[in-house]
Amino acid sequence: MTFRSLLFVLTFSLAATQAAAICNKRFLNPITEICWDCIFPISIGGLSLSIGASRPDTDNQSFPLCICPGVPPRPGLAIGLWEPARLVDVANEPGCFVNMGFDMDFGLLSLGKSSASQQNGGSTGSSWQAHYYFYPLISWLGVIVDGLCMQNAQFDVAYISEIDPLWQDAELNNLINPEAILFANPIAQAACSADCVQSSSGRLPMDSLFWCTGCGGSIYPIQGDVSAHVGGVMASQVVATKMVARMHRLLIARQTASDRALCQTRSQPVIKKSQYRMQITRPRPKTSGRYGCGPIGFSSQFVDTLREFPFKGESFGWLLWRKRNCCAL
Repeated sequence: MTFRSLLFVLTFSLAATQAAAICNKRFLNPITEICWDCIFPISIGGLSLSIGASRPDTDNQSFPLCICPGVPPRPGLAIGLWEPARLVDVANEPGCFVNMGFDMDFGLLSLGKSSASQQNGGSTGSSWQAHYYFYPLISWLGVIVDGLCMQNAQFDVAYISEIDPLWQDAELNNLINPEAILFANPIAQAACSADCVQSSSGRLPMDSLFWCTGCGGSIYPIQGDVSAHVGGVMASQVVATKMVARMHRLLIARQTASDRALCQTRSQPVIKKSQYRMQITRPRPKTSGRYGCGPIGFSSQFVDTLREFPFKGESFGWLLWRKRNCCAL
């Protein structure tokens, strides 16, 4: 082997080692890395049970009995609880499946490493790849009585950004989000500060400001770019929220927190932020405290301590807790 060939092999091996280190992948442990008190409060009609940290809840039907249409009609109890339902990877390189514990080469579909851009010595923005999973954890573990409030969903990878050209281009993305142009102005952006204050002060985010991600700024454009990068935790939280909004627009995500969703989930093309909580899982999970699972748009200062570090802490994972109202037997 010539010296040039040896140098090439060593260089390639070093690059491969660095790439593997950058993708801080590890399979999510469903026992020790989940904030289990995030399932509360659980309600039956107007009665509510809460254990652990105090967290805001959506409105529930006040009367405990409900009836679903059918032949014959099906009576039941109006139940409300929070379920760990979806996972989102927010990766700084293509093919990094952070919560699943593996990475893969997408070849020509790998559009290069995503990272923060620099200008005059400071970070100005960043771009990320993302993946969205169905993650019906409670159904798997049998924690709740079978069929109580859960859908018969299976684990599935619902979205991979690397193979979607709209995720990589803000202009193409306007094909499915043409309303984005309405919120590209200082007044609409300034309104997001109110959403930031509300979601960071122990209350639910403002559904009326559906174009805002609270302290992260605007949801639009709904793709992998973050215009103001202030740390990886904040940026990944924004991208995870954009991913949920995108799934609503594609009618993959549905409305589950409502009296109208008691018997069947409903289509919701615009994200209802108040029905979600977000728990960071990677590179280090947060499993306790009020912001173990905070509302969409809460300030990342509550969770970002020691959660971003070179090579082993540059990609992020989020678990989405979803409020579920149902008419249970």
